[in-house]
Amino acid sequence: MADQLRVNSDPRAALAGDAVKQVDLRKRPRIGETIIQTILYACGFISIFTTIGIVYVLGQESLRFFASDEVSLVEFFTNTVWQPVIGEFGILPLVNSTMMVTIIALMVAIPLGLAMAIYMAEYASERVRAFLKPVIELLAGIPTVVYGFFALTFVTPWLREIFGRDVVQIYNVMSAGLVVGILITPIIATLSEDALSAVPSGLRQASLGLGATKWETAIRVVVPAAFSGIVAASIVAMSRAIGETMVVALAAGASPQFTFNPFLPAETMTGHIARISGGDLSYQTIDYNSIFAIGLVLFFMTLTLNIVSRMIVRRFREVYE
Repeated sequence: MADQLRVNSDPRAALAGDAVKQVDLRKRPRIGETIIQTILYACGFISIFTTIGIVYVLGQESLRFFASDEVSLVEFFTNTVWQPVIGEFGILPLVNSTMMVTIIALMVAIPLGLAMAIYMAEYASERVRAFLKPVIELLAGIPTVVYGFFALTFVTPWLREIFGRDVVQIYNVMSAGLVVGILITPIIATLSEDALSAVPSGLRQASLGLGATKWETAIRVVVPAAFSGIVAASIVAMSRAIGETMVVALAAGASPQFTFNPFLPAETMTGHIARISGGDLSYQTIDYNSIFAIGLVLFFMTLTLNIVSRMIVRRFREVYE
């Protein structure tokens, strides 16, 4: 009895007992957290199995395409003519048009998106940033078919007025590339702004303390420190531009010709898949299987970009303590 009174009268012993009880409670498994953890694991496995299923379907149908006597693997990657009607399956015209649209889009989106990111991270006030960032992100929520009609009814007539109607065709790569650039600008702007904002303020203060201007600090200190994030944002936007469908299907045209003239009509890989898959194709024909071969090439292009992005981020990532 005296020992019990001595323990109860000692506040340190009581606190120690409460701490032991809290540790015991923490060790006990909580049903809610176990359920949430199980759901998260399930979502992760579903995403993995979905990717495996996509690769399996693309690979299986592509093997049927390449196993036919009409298709040669070497000609598929080297031939500059894509005419399934006459048995010509050269993917270079489709790849070339896709890369032209992507390059034009990046030439528009990278300077514009990076300028927006620098302004929001370095110059804009909290109130302006809170208003401007959702407005920029709103551009990414506009349906792509709207961008396609915008390119066809506004950008193309504008280009024809500047360069001449004889030079710029109604369907052309330049119009599609410019609008795709506007489409991917919010991706570069928001992701780059996050990377710039993550740079410690001590670097800015040190640069300003040495006499640098705000512009010099932003360009020579903050941007190089956030280089990995900016590059990653650009590669994500590039993947988005390569996979864009509706804008190129409406504005670029449906002529799979191998050309480097951006004012002529051309057909990208995604545009060709959208056009052919919506037609009257017989199941398991050579034309039908060619869609999966194009999709497999498109998949490996985006996969390569993601791998390169991770390598660049790992190589140039800055770790601040």
